[in-house]
Amino acid sequence: MTSQAMSPSDEGGLETISAVLPAGTTVHAWIKASHGGAPGRLTVHVDGDPAGAVETSNPHEFEFRLLTLASGGETAFSYDPVTTNVSVLYAFRQSRVLDEGVRLLHVRPSNAAPEIASSYHFRPPFGWMNDPNGFGRFGGRAHLFYQHYPHSLRWNNMHWGHAVSDDYLRWTHLPVFLPPSDALAARADGRGGAFSGSAIPLNDAGIRIFFTEHMKDRQPEEQVQFTATSDDLVNVEPASLILPARPEGLGLTTDFRDPYVFRGPDDKWKMLLGTRDREGGVILLYETDDPAAATRWTFLGMLHRENRFGMTAAECPCLVPLDGPANDPSTRWALIFGLLTSRDPATGRRNMTIATVGRFDGRSFSVEFEQELDFGTDAYAFQAFVDSSGPVGIAWLANWTDVSKEIDIATAMTLPRLMALYEGALITPPVAGVESLRQRRLDAAGLLDGSDVDLANGAVEILLTLKEPGKAFRLTFDHAEAAVEVLLNDDGLSIPFSLANAKTSPRYIAAGARPSAIRIFLDAGSIEVFADDGRWTGTKRLPGFKGVSSVRLTAPEGNVLTAEIWQLGL
Repeated sequence: MTSQAMSPSDEGGLETISAVLPAGTTVHAWIKASHGGAPGRLTVHVDGDPAGAVETSNPHEFEFRLLTLASGGETAFSYDPVTTNVSVLYAFRQSRVLDEGVRLLHVRPSNAAPEIASSYHFRPPFGWMNDPNGFGRFGGRAHLFYQHYPHSLRWNNMHWGHAVSDDYLRWTHLPVFLPPSDALAARADGRGGAFSGSAIPLNDAGIRIFFTEHMKDRQPEEQVQFTATSDDLVNVEPASLILPARPEGLGLTTDFRDPYVFRGPDDKWKMLLGTRDREGGVILLYETDDPAAATRWTFLGMLHRENRFGMTAAECPCLVPLDGPANDPSTRWALIFGLLTSRDPATGRRNMTIATVGRFDGRSFSVEFEQELDFGTDAYAFQAFVDSSGPVGIAWLANWTDVSKEIDIATAMTLPRLMALYEGALITPPVAGVESLRQRRLDAAGLLDGSDVDLANGAVEILLTLKEPGKAFRLTFDHAEAAVEVLLNDDGLSIPFSLANAKTSPRYIAAGARPSAIRIFLDAGSIEVFADDGRWTGTKRLPGFKGVSSVRLTAPEGNVLTAEIWQLGL
């Protein structure tokens, strides 16, 4: 960040943000009037000469303003803090932004990302983040869009954030991609915005996105579906309404969201949508014969129903072929969706995610088996697509039960995960190449001796090999705000977890699991457990912004054959 506040005696009380920027730089600014008596105004000078200004009269919410610098040099952005608030200011070169990303010039302390130098999980550069959207490979690179509110570390009217990567691990932040409609962007009242959706390739360079626009209390539909295109993967064209209403005659609630678009076995574009009726969660199926997927969307029917665990809506659905091409009738597909408000009475876990595996013929889905995607439940809104090497997905590393108005959570995405069938189960190991995060090997001898082992900054990978499948062990971690363990015993594999002031805690367990190899990724704000190459995967968000400081292994002699610990970083 390049920010310099000038003293009131220098410039009559103005605050100034300074940076050296080249000619042709594009600047995105979000400003707000401090009160209704005077407009908010941001002025720009380059090498002392006037270079532009933007204004807003809105005192209720930050409004987006665009500036382009005709000349380059020492650039000063000035504003009067009595009349003007500046939320976010960043700059980029349009022709090189996919390689260079944005240069963050200013962000307020209240919406600045926490400083976690060692963290290797994807986090937004500022503001709030939840569901992944439009996850896919476009223009030869992996793109991640996500639910985003730039102006606070808490949820509010939804935008789409955007980042790009060559390896799924090291991300370059791009300009905010999709803002809410003007009607929703006028006030910070949490009425809705550009909710979750997906993206498909449009041509060699462009994409088409699909998203839900949510507007609270809008009649007759709170949630409707839009599409929009981008020819350069950075700027989005105006959106068009494609599904203005829910299907009639099914008794559906106003929940009607999260369009996931994919190519079906008949080579037609299909769309899944999450909703609910009086019995529980429902996933709807649409299709179009339009090669561009822009028009002629037709409702085919209910694809799947889930009414267990006291859930309300099924949401964030995705459907990907696992073990063959989409047009092969023998290919098995994975239908994955979130169970909003669900509660498992046996463990107390909330908001679970189900992976249902079976055959899909383009119009119906026949179930062969199902399993829980993640026994830790903090891998929510999972979205996947088929890359050249097979299916890969990513999820929001959080759970809605942890979100409150009192605390800021360490919002992040999970490690991206592969998807495959193995011995009658869906496995979800971390993506190939995650070993490139290893910076140095730590001494793990003390772990086998039962001693406390220092984990430095807490960004580590721990690998255990057991003498036989299911051999018992307990890893106990030292964390500043919670009791955290990884435990394998006769009940299965679990992540015992409790906060200091909690009366009870859910039991995060893969009942009956008997793995022989355990891989654990620790970071500030999270623990991810992959057992037997992702046959059992457990993800748990940890409180605060500090990592685990040490670990101790307890196990009967001979149960653990080998142990490794690696310091991780980008």
